[in-house]
Amino acid sequence: MNNITNTSPQQTGRILVLGGTGKTGRRIAAGLKAKSIPIRIGSRSDSPSFDWNNATGWDACLHDVEAVYINYAPDLAIPGAKDAVQAFVDRTKRHGVKRLVLLSGRGESEAQACERIVQESGVEWTIVRASWFYQNFSEGAFVDMVKAGQIILPAGDTQEPFVDVDDIAEVAVAALTEPGHAEKIYEVTGPRLMTFADIASELSKASGREIAYFQIPHEAFISGLADSGAPKEVIWLLDYLFSTVLDGRNAHLIDGIQRALGRSPKDFANYAREVAATGVWRVNDRNV
Repeated sequence: MNNITNTSPQQTGRILVLGGTGKTGRRIAAGLKAKSIPIRIGSRSDSPSFDWNNATGWDACLHDVEAVYINYAPDLAIPGAKDAVQAFVDRTKRHGVKRLVLLSGRGESEAQACERIVQESGVEWTIVRASWFYQNFSEGAFVDMVKAGQIILPAGDTQEPFVDVDDIAEVAVAALTEPGHAEKIYEVTGPRLMTFADIASELSKASGREIAYFQIPHEAFISGLADSGAPKEVIWLLDYLFSTVLDGRNAHLIDGIQRALGRSPKDFANYAREVAATGVWRVNDRNV
């Protein structure tokens, strides 16, 4: 149960959801729509369009907005993120935005610098601090590896408390719409620590076929990404995550989901069974 110290009224005005077509954003948008709360999607494909690299559209996106979900893509650790977040938060203040919810990264000093920008803004804020998503294996960078039956990464046997994006989205929706979440940092994790080998084992059980984890030298992994034509920012981010963040610094569980929602987080096994049932990891006969 939350220790509610804030008595702010329930959200009634329009909410801007940055990255509203991405992993967390589209789930948050759906959750807000289910509450009949007016929203605006902040993405390059929507109108008005939002682009972190082009501030000319920010004012139109912020017009008549009461709260904002801030999701910097691809990650707050990317060079230039801090300056962009500072400029955007300054713009939200000029538009009279009353509430900011920031998606941040566990164990990332650059992300914590962006958190301080939000915390020192003078606007009501909530931080949702997460690390590796379950959905990276079904919607993100590793889905093709799962389909191929081989997760080949430079992850070693480091344990991580992977977390479900559905849980992250539910925390964000609560922070955007309900009283009691102001000036809270919700560090969110799943219910157990897992290695990438553990992930592969759970995926094998859920999909009904063998999915193995193979360790690869870090340099070989990054070279392979470059040879595959992956975007430079993706290569930079994965290089950073595997060389810096995945060093055991996050190998502990935190009760952010319990504090925010009053329930336990979803386990990876449940996520894997649900995704397997959708056929996302199914392999066509011609590719077997």
